[in-house]
Amino acid sequence: MSLAERVPPRPFVLNGWHVLLGVCAFFAVVIAVDASFTVMAIRTFPGQVSVTPYEDGLLYNRHIAQIEAQERLGWRAAAGTEPGQVALAFRDRVGRPLTGLSIHGRLQRPATELGGISLTFVEDGPGRYVAPAGRIAGTWDLTTEARGPTGGVFVAERRLTWP
Repeated sequence: MSLAERVPPRPFVLNGWHVLLGVCAFFAVVIAVDASFTVMAIRTFPGQVSVTPYEDGLLYNRHIAQIEAQERLGWRAAAGTEPGQVALAFRDRVGRPLTGLSIHGRLQRPATELGGISLTFVEDGPGRYVAPAGRIAGTWDLTTEARGPTGGVFVAERRLTWP
């Protein structure tokens, strides 16, 4: 047999077995990556969202009851910023100003617990209450609790921004 008579090698032909092996290899890699991420997630999360889940549930139920009682009162509040102070306006169900309220509040930075400011509001006009906040700037979260002369309680939270 001479060199000229040699049979050329067969070219590669893609057949069903090659496709099957490729698809199986692809899904094996996907499953391996998913399994490793699942194992890492389970190892780093203890499964406990709260140390006191039962007590948290009771507090949530009290919060819902307080919101329902507040809706029955029909009070509405608006909060605004003024230079160096916080202003609130309270109205009843029909829009009349609410007078004689005892209002306490707290300003807190949204991203930290440091530097909170306690506020005591005084009535500045019919349904208008103000509290000095000092020289502050930026964004603050305001939480207020207003108590009426007849015992109604109204809690409001607002985000306020000073220039």
